[in-house]
Amino acid sequence: MKWKYYVLIALTALFAYACTRNAITGRNQLSLVSESELQTTAKTQYRQFLAQHNVVSASNNKDAEMVKRVGSRIASAITEYYRSKGQGDALKGYKWEFNLVQSNEINAWCMPGGKVVVYTGILPVTQNEAALAIVLGHEITHAVAGHGRERMSQGLLAAGIQQLGQGLLGNSKALNIFNAVYAPTAQIGVLLPNSRNQELEADHYGLIFAALAGYNPEEAIPFWQRMQSLAGGSSTPVFLSDHPAEADRIQHLQEWMPEALKYYKPVKSR
Repeated sequence: MKWKYYVLIALTALFAYACTRNAITGRNQLSLVSESELQTTAKTQYRQFLAQHNVVSASNNKDAEMVKRVGSRIASAITEYYRSKGQGDALKGYKWEFNLVQSNEINAWCMPGGKVVVYTGILPVTQNEAALAIVLGHEITHAVAGHGRERMSQGLLAAGIQQLGQGLLGNSKALNIFNAVYAPTAQIGVLLPNSRNQELEADHYGLIFAALAGYNPEEAIPFWQRMQSLAGGSSTPVFLSDHPAEADRIQHLQEWMPEALKYYKPVKSR
């Protein structure tokens, strides 16, 4: 049985070695996969997803144009925020893309490298630009805060994968874990379950990023109240799957609101 003891020691050492402190959130995260590898894989998966779905053209659709406009403002705000904290390198390789996809799903997601999709099904719930900014701020935070990388690392560790060097994502098991975390090709990837810590971080910094982009963070409360109403129906929207209770989420948002409002400088919405 000694081998189990040594394996436990090795895994503990690996866990400790691979934990990094997120300079923005201050939380320690397991990081067994490089950001550059994730971005490369995400770019491929994003292209495949767009090719297989009905992307709404921003040149002749006001909703698609709004998604790109709001997304671009938030991306600029996040970039400036990270630079102001001396963490501009954390966004290295980010080439932002924002696309609206025709789907009844109430959903949105962001992959590593800033690859974002909003589904048309969520727009009747957001109802305005500020609420859309809340959604995009939340989703983009998952990406820039390394939540997907953290969850994938946890999956790799749980699977006992030893080959964690160059070309990791060429490993079929590692690629399967990537798809389980992001999974747009499986048409379920889109906001997969995250830990409570990750969700709270996404809500918290999503408020700040939306405010920095010039959108009223107070719109988060009625938006999540509308989502709460949907959750009380016969089926739960994908956007809410395995997420914290909406009443708890709203309570936290109210606690963070004074901080977020300090960053808020309004911009004129169209």
